[in-house]
Amino acid sequence: MDRFVSGFADDPFDKPPCRGCSSYLTEPYVKCAECGPPPFLLCLQCFTRGFEYKKHQSDHTYEIMTSDFPVLDPNWTAQEEMALLEAVMDCGFGNWQDVANQMCTKSKEECEKHYMKHFINNPLFASTLLNLKQAEEAQHNETAIPFHPADDPPRPTFDSLLSRDMAGYMPARADFVEEFDNYAEWDLRDIDFVEDDSDILHALKIAVVDIYHSRLKERQRRKKIIRDHGLINLRKFQILERRYPKEVQDLYETMRRFARILGPVEHDKFIESHALEFELRREIKRLQEYRAAGITNFCSARTYDHLKKTRDEERLKRTMLSEVLQYIQDSSACQQWLSRQADMYGYNSFPVYSSRRSAPPLNLTGLPGTEKLNEKEKELCQMVRLVPGAYLEYKAALVNECNKQGGLRLAQARALIKIDVNKTRKIYDFLIREGYITKA
Repeated sequence: MDRFVSGFADDPFDKPPCRGCSSYLTEPYVKCAECGPPPFLLCLQCFTRGFEYKKHQSDHTYEIMTSDFPVLDPNWTAQEEMALLEAVMDCGFGNWQDVANQMCTKSKEECEKHYMKHFINNPLFASTLLNLKQAEEAQHNETAIPFHPADDPPRPTFDSLLSRDMAGYMPARADFVEEFDNYAEWDLRDIDFVEDDSDILHALKIAVVDIYHSRLKERQRRKKIIRDHGLINLRKFQILERRYPKEVQDLYETMRRFARILGPVEHDKFIESHALEFELRREIKRLQEYRAAGITNFCSARTYDHLKKTRDEERLKRTMLSEVLQYIQDSSACQQWLSRQADMYGYNSFPVYSSRRSAPPLNLTGLPGTEKLNEKEKELCQMVRLVPGAYLEYKAALVNECNKQGGLRLAQARALIKIDVNKTRKIYDFLIREGYITKA
């Protein structure tokens, strides 16, 4: 009985051999419907000769395997769909001219349009409700700017300053030097599917592959969030954050964890709208103050602001003078007042005024290596303004030298790490205090 059934093998790019002549099969070919698994496949020449092998007989029912039918587009056969996917895998995404040359049946524009429509922008392939919602919104967003890859993306040298600023991102490959879950592939290195595997062993191997696929999806999801929100160059991202007022920066920090849910455009709109609301509230409060003072024009408002600033400065001076006169007769009260003023200015004693301002603590948010530090080490890096990666290198060098010598002196530490001597002293004292190294 002849049954003409169209089908695929488990892997469309794996060309199985003919069981009769061992040549690689080309469509159409014949599959025995009674033998297997594994499937018993024959080329047309062996089938017409009535080839028989072990349990397979020439009178068995069979299926003719072909891909000459449309799947996603009436003008594209299933065989052309598989050829397109195989060409993209061989030539790389974006090299549409090479893809078209390998396919031979479609032009460069047809290959690009079909692949983007059915394999990239097709909402039926989305696996979550969020992706479906985003695809639906994208259909109605006519003003969206299309993405065009750069002809020659930057290629920073490994471990250069630009590469470190970009967290090891390689734009030409759209990959990081060290990916999320970087060793996920190790679980697959010893897996090999063979015909004599038991059902349990085969199912176990399939489960391992499914786990690997889920880990790859999570890696791609995180990478997409980083690219969409412009987080690759963290320094530029932090500079953009500082343009907002302090209150909006605090909101930005709080809402950052929800950015992956809202999407880049919606998240930026949310932050910008709150920044605008903050500015409007501040301006309304200032105008209400002018109205309460009887001011009706902006010229008078400028004079009012200048006089108010001068008045506030004079009030502050009078307040400080009255406190000094109040406590000058009592030495203990005077000392308390001086201590309170010192705490106000952030000094250990009464402030010595100078033109030089102390640098603020370093913000470690998002810097590589921060997750490897404990709380005390984070506090040290913030105070000495040292990035976590550099601190970990200095710490490893000092600990190794201490283990070799049985102890370490400050002069040896300064010879090992060529940085500011005050920073070296603080790092040296901290490591001794925490027990990482010992004095020689």
